[in-house]
Amino acid sequence: MKTIKLFQSDVYKRSTEAIVSNIDRNVAHNSISIVLDQTVFFPTGGGQSCDLGTINGIKVVDVFEKDDILYHILERCDSTIQVGDKVSLEIDWKRRFDNMQRHCGEHILSGIFFKLFGGVNRGFHMGEDYMTIDISLEADERYTEINWDMAMQAELETNKVIWENTPVSVYRFDTKAEAEKMPLRKALNLEKDISIVTIGDISNPADSVACCGTHPSTAGQVGMVKIYKIEPNKGMFRIFFEAGQRALAHYDMRFDIMTKLENDLSASYTNLISKYEIQKEKAKQVKDRLYHLSKELIKREIADLRECSDRVRHYSCLDSNDIMEIGNALSPEINNTLCLIDDLTNTVFLFSNSIDCGKLVKENASKLDGKGGGGRNFARTVFPSAEKAVKFVDNINE
Repeated sequence: MKTIKLFQSDVYKRSTEAIVSNIDRNVAHNSISIVLDQTVFFPTGGGQSCDLGTINGIKVVDVFEKDDILYHILERCDSTIQVGDKVSLEIDWKRRFDNMQRHCGEHILSGIFFKLFGGVNRGFHMGEDYMTIDISLEADERYTEINWDMAMQAELETNKVIWENTPVSVYRFDTKAEAEKMPLRKALNLEKDISIVTIGDISNPADSVACCGTHPSTAGQVGMVKIYKIEPNKGMFRIFFEAGQRALAHYDMRFDIMTKLENDLSASYTNLISKYEIQKEKAKQVKDRLYHLSKELIKREIADLRECSDRVRHYSCLDSNDIMEIGNALSPEINNTLCLIDDLTNTVFLFSNSIDCGKLVKENASKLDGKGGGGRNFARTVFPSAEKAVKFVDNINE
Protein backbone atom coordinates (compact mmCIF):
# COMPACT_ATOMS: atom_id res chain seq x y z
CA MET A 1 0.00 0.00 0.00
CA LYS A 2 1.40 3.41 -1.00
CA THR A 3 2.47 5.81 1.72
CA ILE A 4 0.43 9.02 1.62
CA LYS A 5 2.89 11.89 1.19
CA LEU A 6 1.42 14.78 3.15
CA PHE A 7 4.27 17.08 2.10
CA GLN A 8 2.90 16.99 -1.44
CA SER A 9 -0.35 18.65 -0.40
CA ASP A 10 1.13 20.89 2.32
CA VAL A 11 4.87 21.47 2.29
CA TYR A 12 4.58 23.58 5.45
CA LYS A 13 3.01 20.81 7.55
CA ARG A 14 5.50 20.08 10.33
CA SER A 15 3.76 17.38 12.35
CA THR A 16 0.99 14.82 12.19
CA GLU A 17 -0.15 11.45 13.49
CA ALA A 18 0.05 8.21 11.54
CA ILE A 19 -0.65 4.49 11.88
CA VAL A 20 2.26 2.02 11.85
CA SER A 21 1.74 -0.54 9.08
CA ASN A 22 5.07 -2.37 9.26
CA ILE A 23 8.15 -2.60 11.50
CA ASP A 24 11.54 -4.16 10.89
CA ARG A 25 13.86 -4.21 13.92
CA ASN A 26 17.58 -4.50 13.17
CA VAL A 27 19.16 -5.45 16.49
CA ALA A 28 22.65 -5.72 14.98
CA HIS A 29 22.54 -2.06 13.91
CA ASN A 30 20.33 -0.94 16.83
CA SER A 31 17.77 0.63 14.51
CA ILE A 32 14.15 0.28 13.41
CA SER A 33 12.61 0.69 9.97
CA ILE A 34 9.01 1.87 10.20
CA VAL A 35 6.37 2.10 7.47
CA LEU A 36 3.37 4.40 8.06
CA ASP A 37 0.05 4.95 6.35
CA GLN A 38 0.96 8.63 5.87
CA THR A 39 3.94 10.85 6.57
CA VAL A 40 5.25 14.40 6.66
CA PHE A 41 8.82 13.15 6.12
CA PHE A 42 10.32 13.77 2.67
CA PRO A 43 12.58 10.88 1.53
CA THR A 44 15.98 11.32 -0.07
CA GLY A 45 15.47 11.92 -3.79
CA GLY A 46 15.84 14.31 -6.69
CA GLY A 47 19.19 15.54 -5.40
CA GLN A 48 17.65 16.56 -2.05
CA SER A 49 18.44 14.98 1.30
CA CYS A 50 15.65 13.54 3.42
CA ASP A 51 13.86 15.20 6.30
CA LEU A 52 14.98 14.40 9.83
CA GLY A 53 12.95 14.71 13.01
CA THR A 54 11.25 12.40 15.49
CA ILE A 55 8.61 9.69 15.71
CA ASN A 56 7.21 9.39 19.24
CA GLY A 57 10.23 11.40 20.38
CA ILE A 58 12.75 8.97 18.84
CA LYS A 59 15.14 10.48 16.29
CA VAL A 60 14.58 9.68 12.62
CA VAL A 61 18.03 9.31 11.03
CA ASP A 62 17.04 8.41 7.45
CA VAL A 63 14.01 8.24 5.18
CA PHE A 64 13.95 6.52 1.80
CA GLU A 65 11.37 5.40 -0.74
CA LYS A 66 11.03 2.07 -2.50
CA ASP A 67 8.08 1.04 -4.67
CA ASP A 68 5.98 4.00 -3.47
CA ILE A 69 6.51 3.03 0.19
CA LEU A 70 8.45 5.32 2.54
CA TYR A 71 10.72 3.75 5.15
CA HIS A 72 11.58 5.73 8.30
CA ILE A 73 14.79 4.65 10.05
CA LEU A 74 14.89 5.33 13.81
CA GLU A 75 18.18 5.62 15.67
CA ARG A 76 17.49 2.82 18.17
CA CYS A 77 15.53 -0.42 18.28
CA ASP A 78 14.48 -0.43 21.97
CA SER A 79 11.21 1.33 21.15
CA THR A 80 7.88 -0.18 22.21
CA ILE A 81 6.24 0.90 18.94
CA GLN A 82 4.11 -1.88 17.44
CA VAL A 83 2.23 -2.44 14.18
CA GLY A 84 -1.16 -0.74 14.41
CA ASP A 85 0.01 1.93 16.87
CA LYS A 86 -0.82 5.58 16.29
CA VAL A 87 2.43 7.55 16.45
CA SER A 88 3.34 11.25 16.47
CA LEU A 89 5.59 12.61 13.72
CA GLU A 90 7.50 15.88 13.75
CA ILE A 91 10.05 17.03 11.21
CA ASP A 92 13.12 19.20 11.79
CA TRP A 93 11.60 22.33 10.27
CA LYS A 94 14.87 24.25 10.12
CA ARG A 95 16.36 21.50 7.94
CA ARG A 96 13.21 21.25 5.79
CA PHE A 97 13.07 24.99 5.12
CA ASP A 98 16.81 25.06 4.42
CA ASN A 99 16.31 22.36 1.78
CA MET A 100 13.30 24.21 0.37
CA GLN A 101 15.30 27.43 -0.03
CA ARG A 102 18.29 25.71 -1.59
CA HIS A 103 16.37 23.46 -3.96
CA CYS A 104 14.12 26.25 -5.20
CA GLY A 105 17.13 28.55 -5.61
CA GLU A 106 18.76 25.88 -7.77
CA HIS A 107 15.66 25.63 -9.95
CA ILE A 108 15.54 29.38 -10.54
CA LEU A 109 19.26 29.65 -11.33
CA SER A 110 19.13 26.64 -13.69
CA GLY A 111 16.09 28.11 -15.44
CA ILE A 112 17.83 31.46 -15.89
CA PHE A 113 20.97 29.85 -17.34
CA PHE A 114 18.71 28.06 -19.82
CA LYS A 115 16.76 31.19 -20.78
CA LEU A 116 19.80 33.45 -21.12
CA PHE A 117 22.41 31.15 -22.65
CA GLY A 118 20.71 27.87 -23.57
CA GLY A 119 22.56 26.20 -20.71
CA VAL A 120 21.16 22.79 -19.79
CA ASN A 121 21.58 21.55 -16.22
CA ARG A 122 23.15 18.08 -16.51
CA GLY A 123 24.06 17.61 -12.85
CA PHE A 124 22.98 18.91 -9.45
CA HIS A 125 24.48 18.40 -5.99
CA MET A 126 23.42 19.82 -2.64
CA GLY A 127 26.58 19.66 -0.52
CA GLU A 128 27.12 20.72 3.05
CA ASP A 129 29.21 23.79 2.14
CA TYR A 130 27.78 24.70 -1.26
CA MET A 131 25.59 23.52 -4.14
CA THR A 132 26.74 22.84 -7.69
CA ILE A 133 25.06 22.59 -11.07
CA ASP A 134 26.80 21.35 -14.22
CA ILE A 135 25.72 23.49 -17.16
CA SER A 136 26.09 22.21 -20.73
CA LEU A 137 25.94 24.89 -23.43
CA GLU A 138 24.15 22.77 -26.00
CA ALA A 139 20.94 24.67 -26.75
CA ASP A 140 22.44 27.91 -28.13
CA GLU A 141 25.42 27.78 -30.50
CA ARG A 142 26.29 31.42 -29.78
CA TYR A 143 27.81 30.41 -26.45
CA THR A 144 30.81 28.15 -25.95
CA GLU A 145 31.80 29.06 -22.39
CA ILE A 146 30.41 30.59 -19.23
CA ASN A 147 32.56 33.46 -18.01
CA TRP A 148 32.23 35.44 -14.81
CA ASP A 149 30.21 38.26 -16.40
CA MET A 150 27.68 35.74 -17.70
CA ALA A 151 27.46 34.12 -14.27
CA MET A 152 26.85 37.50 -12.63
CA GLN A 153 24.14 38.26 -15.18
CA ALA A 154 22.46 34.95 -14.36
CA GLU A 155 22.81 35.64 -10.64
CA LEU A 156 21.16 39.06 -10.98
CA GLU A 157 18.25 37.72 -13.03
CA THR A 158 17.80 34.89 -10.52
CA ASN A 159 17.59 37.33 -7.64
CA LYS A 160 15.13 39.49 -9.58
CA VAL A 161 12.80 36.47 -9.69
CA ILE A 162 13.24 36.17 -5.92
CA TRP A 163 12.71 39.89 -5.27
CA GLU A 164 9.48 39.81 -7.27
CA ASN A 165 8.24 37.08 -4.93
CA THR A 166 7.30 35.01 -7.96
CA PRO A 167 4.73 32.27 -7.24
CA VAL A 168 5.99 28.67 -7.11
CA SER A 169 3.41 26.10 -8.20
CA VAL A 170 3.52 22.30 -8.25
CA TYR A 171 1.42 20.55 -10.90
CA ARG A 172 0.85 16.80 -10.69
CA PHE A 173 0.09 14.62 -13.70
CA ASP A 174 -0.82 10.97 -14.04
CA THR A 175 0.75 10.56 -17.47
CA LYS A 176 3.77 11.77 -19.42
CA ALA A 177 1.56 13.02 -22.25
CA GLU A 178 -0.27 15.38 -19.91
CA ALA A 179 2.93 16.65 -18.28
CA GLU A 180 4.61 17.35 -21.62
CA LYS A 181 2.07 20.08 -22.30
CA MET A 182 3.92 22.20 -19.73
CA PRO A 183 6.70 24.62 -20.90
CA LEU A 184 9.44 22.29 -19.67
CA ARG A 185 13.13 23.17 -19.43
CA LYS A 186 14.17 19.50 -19.73
CA ALA A 187 12.62 16.50 -21.45
CA LEU A 188 10.79 14.08 -19.17
CA ASN A 189 12.20 10.66 -18.32
CA LEU A 190 9.19 9.62 -16.22
CA GLU A 191 6.06 7.89 -17.49
CA LYS A 192 3.58 8.45 -14.63
CA ASP A 193 2.99 10.20 -11.29
CA ILE A 194 4.88 13.29 -12.47
CA SER A 195 5.30 16.50 -10.47
CA ILE A 196 6.20 19.68 -12.37
CA VAL A 197 7.55 22.61 -10.35
CA THR A 198 6.84 25.88 -12.15
CA ILE A 199 8.19 29.24 -11.01
CA GLY A 200 6.11 32.08 -12.44
CA ASP A 201 3.25 32.11 -14.92
CA ILE A 202 2.91 29.09 -17.19
CA SER A 203 2.90 31.38 -20.24
CA ASN A 204 6.46 32.56 -19.51
CA PRO A 205 7.90 30.91 -16.39
CA ALA A 206 11.32 31.53 -14.91
CA ASP A 207 11.55 27.76 -14.74
CA SER A 208 9.39 24.69 -15.24
CA VAL A 209 10.82 21.23 -14.69
CA ALA A 210 9.96 17.83 -13.24
CA CYS A 211 10.90 17.57 -9.57
CA CYS A 212 9.81 15.54 -6.54
CA GLY A 213 11.48 17.84 -3.99
CA THR A 214 10.04 20.33 -1.51
CA HIS A 215 9.76 24.00 -2.51
CA PRO A 216 8.34 27.16 -0.91
CA SER A 217 5.12 28.62 -2.28
CA THR A 218 6.87 31.82 -3.41
CA ALA A 219 10.37 32.56 -4.68
CA GLY A 220 10.75 35.40 -2.17
CA GLN A 221 11.19 32.82 0.58
CA VAL A 222 14.44 31.71 -1.07
CA GLY A 223 15.93 35.00 0.13
CA MET A 224 18.94 35.20 -2.15
CA VAL A 225 21.23 33.25 -4.47
CA LYS A 226 24.99 33.84 -4.65
CA ILE A 227 27.43 32.32 -7.14
CA TYR A 228 30.92 31.64 -5.76
CA LYS A 229 32.94 30.34 -8.69
CA ILE A 230 32.91 28.56 -12.08
CA GLU A 231 35.03 25.56 -13.09
CA PRO A 232 35.25 23.67 -16.40
CA ASN A 233 34.08 20.09 -15.86
CA LYS A 234 33.98 17.35 -18.49
CA GLY A 235 33.03 19.70 -21.31
CA MET A 236 30.53 21.52 -19.12
CA PHE A 237 30.75 24.35 -16.58
CA ARG A 238 30.30 23.65 -12.89
CA ILE A 239 28.67 26.52 -11.02
CA PHE A 240 29.32 26.70 -7.27
CA PHE A 241 26.64 28.65 -5.44
CA GLU A 242 24.41 28.87 -2.39
CA ALA A 243 20.90 30.04 -1.56
CA GLY A 244 18.79 31.20 1.35
CA GLN A 245 20.10 31.29 4.90
CA ARG A 246 23.30 29.53 3.86
CA ALA A 247 24.07 32.21 1.28
CA LEU A 248 23.60 34.87 3.96
CA ALA A 249 25.81 32.95 6.42
CA HIS A 250 28.51 32.65 3.75
CA TYR A 251 28.25 36.37 3.06
CA ASP A 252 28.50 37.13 6.79
CA MET A 253 31.65 35.01 7.06
CA ARG A 254 33.30 36.77 4.13
CA PHE A 255 32.18 40.17 5.39
CA ASP A 256 33.79 39.46 8.78
CA ILE A 257 37.03 38.47 7.04
CA MET A 258 37.00 41.62 4.92
CA THR A 259 36.27 43.79 7.97
CA LYS A 260 39.25 42.31 9.81
CA LEU A 261 41.50 42.94 6.81
CA GLU A 262 40.23 46.51 6.58
CA ASN A 263 41.05 47.07 10.25
CA ASP A 264 44.47 45.43 10.00
CA LEU A 265 45.41 47.46 6.92
CA SER A 266 43.72 50.70 8.05
CA ALA A 267 41.67 50.54 4.87
CA SER A 268 38.08 50.75 3.70
CA TYR A 269 36.41 48.48 1.16
CA THR A 270 37.10 51.10 -1.53
CA ASN A 271 40.90 50.91 -1.17
CA LEU A 272 41.36 47.50 0.46
CA ILE A 273 42.76 45.88 -2.68
CA SER A 274 45.28 48.66 -3.29
CA LYS A 275 46.39 48.53 0.36
CA TYR A 276 46.73 44.76 0.08
CA GLU A 277 48.83 45.08 -3.10
CA ILE A 278 51.14 47.51 -1.31
CA GLN A 279 51.59 45.09 1.58
CA LYS A 280 52.15 42.21 -0.84
CA GLU A 281 54.91 44.15 -2.59
CA LYS A 282 56.53 44.99 0.75
CA ALA A 283 56.38 41.33 1.76
CA LYS A 284 58.02 40.36 -1.53
CA GLN A 285 60.83 42.82 -0.93
CA VAL A 286 61.37 41.48 2.59
CA LYS A 287 61.34 37.91 1.26
CA ASP A 288 63.90 38.77 -1.42
CA ARG A 289 66.11 40.52 1.12
CA LEU A 290 65.85 37.57 3.50
CA TYR A 291 66.77 35.20 0.70
CA HIS A 292 69.92 37.12 -0.17
CA LEU A 293 70.88 37.50 3.50
CA SER A 294 70.45 33.78 4.13
CA LYS A 295 72.57 32.97 1.08
CA GLU A 296 75.29 35.30 2.35
CA LEU A 297 75.10 33.72 5.81
CA ILE A 298 75.32 30.23 4.29
CA LYS A 299 78.36 31.28 2.29
CA ARG A 300 80.07 32.64 5.41
CA GLU A 301 79.15 29.56 7.46
CA ILE A 302 80.70 27.26 4.89
CA ALA A 303 83.89 29.32 4.85
CA ASP A 304 84.02 29.50 8.65
CA LEU A 305 83.53 25.75 9.10
CA ARG A 306 86.29 25.08 6.59
CA GLU A 307 88.71 27.21 8.60
CA CYS A 308 87.94 25.86 12.08
CA SER A 309 87.88 22.46 13.74
CA ASP A 310 84.35 22.93 15.08
CA ARG A 311 82.17 20.00 14.02
CA VAL A 312 79.01 20.91 15.95
CA ARG A 313 77.04 24.01 15.07
CA HIS A 314 73.60 25.25 16.25
CA TYR A 315 71.21 27.30 14.09
CA SER A 316 68.03 29.14 14.95
CA CYS A 317 67.71 31.47 11.95
CA LEU A 318 68.17 29.02 9.07
CA ASP A 319 65.65 26.47 7.83
CA SER A 320 66.32 22.84 7.01
CA ASN A 321 67.08 23.56 3.35
CA ASP A 322 69.69 26.15 4.33
CA ILE A 323 71.31 23.73 6.79
CA MET A 324 71.33 21.01 4.14
CA GLU A 325 73.07 23.38 1.74
CA ILE A 326 75.84 24.01 4.28
CA GLY A 327 76.30 20.32 5.04
CA ASN A 328 76.26 19.18 1.42
CA ALA A 329 78.92 21.74 0.50
CA LEU A 330 81.24 20.42 3.23
CA SER A 331 80.36 16.72 3.17
CA PRO A 332 83.11 15.62 0.71
CA GLU A 333 85.73 17.25 2.98
CA ILE A 334 84.59 15.78 6.32
CA ASN A 335 86.61 12.85 7.67
CA ASN A 336 84.72 12.54 10.95
CA THR A 337 81.16 13.85 11.39
CA LEU A 338 79.65 17.28 10.99
CA CYS A 339 76.63 17.81 13.28
CA LEU A 340 74.39 20.71 12.37
CA ILE A 341 71.46 21.28 14.75
CA ASP A 342 68.22 23.10 13.96
CA ASP A 343 67.30 24.48 17.39
CA LEU A 344 63.76 25.39 16.30
CA THR A 345 62.79 21.80 15.46
CA ASN A 346 65.37 19.85 17.53
CA THR A 347 66.62 18.23 14.34
CA VAL A 348 70.18 16.95 14.02
CA PHE A 349 71.75 16.74 10.55
CA LEU A 350 74.78 14.44 10.20
CA PHE A 351 77.29 14.63 7.34
CA SER A 352 80.44 12.56 6.70
CA ASN A 353 82.48 11.01 3.89
CA SER A 354 84.02 8.30 6.06
CA ILE A 355 81.55 7.38 8.84
CA ASP A 356 78.16 5.74 8.22
CA CYS A 357 75.71 8.46 9.31
CA GLY A 358 72.64 6.26 8.88
CA LYS A 359 74.16 3.63 11.16
CA LEU A 360 74.88 6.24 13.85
CA VAL A 361 71.26 7.32 13.83
CA LYS A 362 69.96 3.76 13.84
CA GLU A 363 72.11 2.73 16.81
CA ASN A 364 71.75 5.85 18.97
CA ALA A 365 68.70 7.99 18.16
CA SER A 366 65.93 5.69 19.39
CA LYS A 367 67.51 5.55 22.87
CA LEU A 368 66.64 9.24 23.18
CA ASP A 369 63.25 9.01 21.44
CA GLY A 370 64.70 10.31 18.21
CA LYS A 371 63.05 9.52 14.88
CA GLY A 372 64.82 9.61 11.56
CA GLY A 373 67.24 7.85 9.28
CA GLY A 374 69.46 8.26 6.28
CA GLY A 375 72.31 6.83 4.24
CA ARG A 376 76.05 6.52 4.58
CA ASN A 377 77.00 10.16 3.92
CA PHE A 378 73.94 11.89 5.35
CA ALA A 379 71.25 11.30 7.97
CA ARG A 380 68.84 13.32 10.05
CA THR A 381 66.86 12.68 13.21
CA VAL A 382 64.28 14.67 15.18
CA PHE A 383 64.11 14.69 18.98
CA PRO A 384 61.29 15.67 21.36
CA SER A 385 63.52 18.16 23.20
CA ALA A 386 66.67 20.22 22.78
CA GLU A 387 68.29 18.36 25.67
CA LYS A 388 67.91 15.00 23.94
CA ALA A 389 69.22 16.40 20.67
CA VAL A 390 72.36 17.67 22.42
CA LYS A 391 72.75 14.38 24.32
CA PHE A 392 72.61 12.46 21.03
CA VAL A 393 75.37 14.61 19.55
CA ASP A 394 77.50 14.18 22.69
CA ASN A 395 77.04 10.39 22.58
CA ILE A 396 78.12 9.95 18.96
CA ASN A 397 81.14 12.24 19.44
CA GLU A 398 82.50 10.46 22.52
